[in-house]
Amino acid sequence: MTNDLLSSPNLVLRAVEPSDVDLLLEWENDISVWKVSNTITPYSRYEIEEYVLHAKRDIFSARQLRLMISLPVENGAAETVGTIDLFEFDPVHLRAGVGIMISKAFRGKGYAAEALKILVRYAKEGLHLNQLFCNISSDNLVSIHLFDTIGFVRCGKKLQWINTGEEWLDEYMYQLIL
Repeated sequence: MTNDLLSSPNLVLRAVEPSDVDLLLEWENDISVWKVSNTITPYSRYEIEEYVLHAKRDIFSARQLRLMISLPVENGAAETVGTIDLFEFDPVHLRAGVGIMISKAFRGKGYAAEALKILVRYAKEGLHLNQLFCNISSDNLVSIHLFDTIGFVRCGKKLQWINTGEEWLDEYMYQLIL
């Protein structure tokens, strides 16, 4: 495997491909992750296909970048285990938000931490960003642990920010100065 900014010995962060439509449709319409993605309605196949067709735009014009997290396998193919996003990219202040989703079958295996480390390296060395940020609901202990472990610092708290329908949750703001 090449030693570039978007890979490690175990993972590759790659561009979205048309063959990813079914997987993205499944993940985006998984109601269990809607709370963390601020989604309240399902996506249609057409919407996902349109997104994939336009995902080739660079981060400077689209102000966002979605990368697929893949495990390389011996025959050159790859198994996709999740997605990692840069959003709200600001080329003036050199910052971007981070979002990550690992498919249920692949959680708890360290892929999120490894993908996040790769993305941090790419943000710093490839995009020359000054900082990354993320927002995490107070009940998402797995994500809190992940971002703490990578070195993000909790820098704020939005009170009663997320309405789950059953309760109000606080949301933590995290930053990583690169």
